[in-house]
Amino acid sequence: MGDRLNLKGQEGNAEECANSSDNVKEMFTATTELSKLTQKDTVIEGSARKAITILVAIFLSSLLSLGIVYYNFPELQEDEKLHIKLPKNIDDAKNLGKVLSRYTGDHFYTVIGGYFLTYIFLQSFAIPGSIFLSILSGFLFPFPLALTLVCLCSALGASFCYILFYLVGRKLVLKYLPVRAAEWAGHVSRHRSHLLNYIIFLRITPFLPNWFINITSPVIDVPLAPFFLGTFLGVAPPSFVAIQAGTTLHQLTSSRDAFSWTSLTVLIVFALLSMIPVLFKKKLKEKFD
Repeated sequence: MGDRLNLKGQEGNAEECANSSDNVKEMFTATTELSKLTQKDTVIEGSARKAITILVAIFLSSLLSLGIVYYNFPELQEDEKLHIKLPKNIDDAKNLGKVLSRYTGDHFYTVIGGYFLTYIFLQSFAIPGSIFLSILSGFLFPFPLALTLVCLCSALGASFCYILFYLVGRKLVLKYLPVRAAEWAGHVSRHRSHLLNYIIFLRITPFLPNWFINITSPVIDVPLAPFFLGTFLGVAPPSFVAIQAGTTLHQLTSSRDAFSWTSLTVLIVFALLSMIPVLFKKKLKEKFD
């Protein structure tokens, strides 16, 4: 009996040592990645004031573009003007959809142009509300067009956000999100050989917020090409669900109604499918090695 207790105690101690070793390795990896990011930051030229100036200029230019679209929009009635705003909830999306649907037939390109620029604006500056625009697209446009539009806007907006933080946001990320950025840098380094599939998986699943992926990717040297393509393909499944819900926009009471157990199951299946090429590649590598 005593031998059994001693054996169990030794197994418990071994397990604790293993867990402790894993924690130490994770802490060491995070610390190493943070050190690398900080060292890279020291070689970036230009003052913070210049970076902020560039960011403000780009933001104001984007607002000007939206203002031009609004100025060229057909003359609205007074009650309609109240609903031309960024939707913050499903009721705002319904009211905006009702107004835009009246002009989609005769002013299709103006409406789609305004939608395109607004969606990219939200994505570029990590402003919440794009989920309501995704739902709205299903109400305003044919399904194939809506899906292509949402995927393209998401990829372009995320890429613009990537470029902005590549140029001016590195100091902000390293100052306010150093630990999380270092942790994700470690994940990216481990998945570097199949980065496209990894980004697709992250876009489908809610493990990391999209805004966090957008602003930290340039800091930890994720290449722009797989970032763009992975975003375009990865947002398709959740956008499919949102757009499908938008076809019955008038029946929705909140954005949560767009997602059901069936839709969540579909997202899980797509997430697993995105990792199949990675597993297949590993099996082939093990076989030939």
